Amino acid sequence: MYVQDIKTRIFVENENIINFITEHIAELEEKSVVVITSKIVALAEGRTVECKNQEEKDIIIKEESESVLRTEHVLLTVRNGSLMTNAGVDESNANGKLILLPEDSFLSASRIREALKKHYDVDELGVVVTDSRTAQFKAGVIGVALGYSGFKGIRDYKGTKDLFGRVIKFSRMDIADSIATAAVLVMGEGRECKPLAVVSDVPIDFCDVINEKELFIPIEDDLYLPFFKHLD
Repeated sequence: MYVQDIKTRIFVENENIINFITEHIAELEEKSVVVITSKIVALAEGRTVECKNQEEKDIIIKEESESVLRTEHVLLTVRNGSLMTNAGVDESNANGKLILLPEDSFLSASRIREALKKHYDVDELGVVVTDSRTAQFKAGVIGVALGYSGFKGIRDYKGTKDLFGRVIKFSRMDIADSIATAAVLVMGEGRECKPLAVVSDVPIDFCDVINEKELFIPIEDDLYLPFFKHLD
């Protein structure tokens, strides 16, 4: 697998994201995956708000969230079935505004994919819209897939056998987030100005129709929920 980061100019709010991508990526090969930071997707969709103070910011975060828990440093929130801080509302590289997450990252990925397929004349193409997340008990952030299109986001090993012939009962691989993490590693989190990446020779199953729910499990079924529910 090869990940190529794409250095670009600064994306301007409300500009055409397809024109921006094609301006900076000359060509795409079949079976490539285009990775796009959610920030420029949100900017293209006008998902920004002015904010005067912390009180207004908290109101915006709560409006963007399904569940909210106030902690010492941030608001822990659930948005679109995912646990995140501050509902993904971002102030970095935002030129004085708050940038919200895309309204529907799966829909955004699908629309971008269809446009890029036509422009580059390819049939098998993946698109991933990324964000950054902290992991429990770990310093730093990793990349995650907010939405994706064009490939199966999970690989199920259940029912297959391991190296010693033992039948695997539970293991599944999160393909979409693995691609996002690899791409964000080279895209960076600061002044790099690399909101795009192209992943090639990636071992995934391309498809035209995906299951948007395949990576998600109900909160009540989460393996770690009992631990957090019993913390003092």
